Amino acid sequence: MLWTIIGWLVFGLIAGFIARAVVPGKDDIGLPMTILIGVVGSVVGGFLFGLLTVGFRGFQPAGWIGSVIGAVIVLVIYNKVTGRKRLHR
Repeated sequence: MLWTIIGWLVFGLIAGFIARAVVPGKDDIGLPMTILIGVVGSVVGGFLFGLLTVGFRGFQPAGWIGSVIGAVIVLVIYNKVTGRKRLHR
């Protein structure tokens, strides 16, 4: 059980960092929020992948690519809702 939680945290951290690198601009979020965005992104990616392939079967985690895509979606929505990121031109 403990190793599963640690695995999810590490997985979420990596997916969150990749999402932060892909989305332009500076993110002012900390490590816990990066992990949360990665974990939620994995669930969102699994949900979207399930809808596109086999139909809705419930919330399930995705693989690396689905997790990063989901984390990017979650990060963009988070930035829009909170208004935290502004691109300076």
